[in-house]
Amino acid sequence: MAKTILSADFLRALLDAEHYHRAQVRNSTEIPYLSHLLGVCSLVIEAGGSETEAIAALLHDAAEDAGGRQALEAIRQNYGSPVADIVEGCSDALPDPGTKKPPWAERKEKYIQHLRSADKSTLLVSAADKLHNLRAIHSDYTEIGDQVFQRFKMEGDKRALTLWYYRSLLDVYLDPRSAADARRRRLTTELGSILHGFDSQVAIAS
Repeated sequence: MAKTILSADFLRALLDAEHYHRAQVRNSTEIPYLSHLLGVCSLVIEAGGSETEAIAALLHDAAEDAGGRQALEAIRQNYGSPVADIVEGCSDALPDPGTKKPPWAERKEKYIQHLRSADKSTLLVSAADKLHNLRAIHSDYTEIGDQVFQRFKMEGDKRALTLWYYRSLLDVYLDPRSAADARRRRLTTELGSILHGFDSQVAIAS
């Protein structure tokens, strides 16, 4: 695995990530949102990601959750199109500040379809993002059970829909038609293991 060299641009991106998400916390917690961005970035670097991919990991939610296309264009100007393209590719919506995102199911189905033709850098950051999220869901599930799924904003069976979404993403990451990238394997292996754990817990409960 090649050594990833982190420059002053990475440190600047870390400060920008803190700026974009300063007032935000993880869903239904008091945990600063920056913890998620650091976690995703760590997974990307540990998988062998480049500095470009690591910077995109820090900024992957900035356009979706903190500024829309205006934020995306600022990222493009400050860090270049490769970073901005990954950020855009990892976003399921780009709402202007103060406007609502489209309905959950519409966004997620569109995102899944988009990833089928995404490049390997976007898939790497996306897989790291989803793994970090699913780790948090599973960790909280061990403490509060199905109540954890009530945090999410969708109509219908929140547990079933949440797990459907992650299984669908895993299918895309593993699909041989998706952009090949051996670095993704360590992420997909853990994603699959966590999802299998949910299935096993349902079987035991039954």
